[in-house]
Amino acid sequence: MESFNEYHIDPKEFTFLKSFQDNWQVIRDEFTRFIKQASNEELKLTYDILGPKSQTIKTKGDAKYSAFGILFQGMFIEKYIQAHQIQYPDYGSDDASQKALALREKYFPNLTKVIEKVNFSDDEIIRNVYFGTFHPGLDIKLHVNYNPHMNRGYLGLIVPEGDVAMKICHEQLYWHEGKFLVLDHSYPHCPHNYTNYNRTVLVVDFFKPDKLREEVIRFEKEQVTQRMQDNPYSLGVFGKSDKAKVEDFIKYGLAHQLEWEKALKA
Repeated sequence: MESFNEYHIDPKEFTFLKSFQDNWQVIRDEFTRFIKQASNEELKLTYDILGPKSQTIKTKGDAKYSAFGILFQGMFIEKYIQAHQIQYPDYGSDDASQKALALREKYFPNLTKVIEKVNFSDDEIIRNVYFGTFHPGLDIKLHVNYNPHMNRGYLGLIVPEGDVAMKICHEQLYWHEGKFLVLDHSYPHCPHNYTNYNRTVLVVDFFKPDKLREEVIRFEKEQVTQRMQDNPYSLGVFGKSDKAKVEDFIKYGLAHQLEWEKALKA
């Protein structure tokens, strides 16, 4: 029987996640259709403007992590770009927003409906929704995501057999297709993919239901403002506070990772 603790949380505690889980195959099909049918221009656009980018998290070697999504800080991507007036090297904010809306409506209508349904019935509890793919050989350095106001759910979409896992504190946890893994990412963690295949999940960040909504909204606003000032392409997901402490590397037997200084590439 699976055991849970303060950082590995039973998904059944969060009934609103069931809407995502019930539709996991439809969501996976939208992802695979996009990857197979999107033009090179659409793919470039997606990873340029729909993908949250970190300047802090490091990796070993050149294996890559790909991410792109449609909801950030409770706003659909096109509204988020407009709200923060994000300027890209190849696109102004208005142009990027319009292109992001077109992509979302063309490729992800069912995922959009699930998000709208949950946020309508559960008071905007879902904050970030994006696809995350670990490419073969990926080994990410121990870090934290300082989001004490949120939990992170991973819905397994494409999970190969073999050693693809999340180390968090002293545990090693695994993803499973069609099921959620829910973590408090404020604890030190480092994922890896030692298989020869891609692993893709749907990342679903949500407010901790036991915290006062007014407080978490205020915290989120302050945190996102700072993160966007530091790195507008983070989309408010990553920040400078993501670094783990040196003593954590030693505590969890990962001192060898202290030498890894390659930036995580998309």
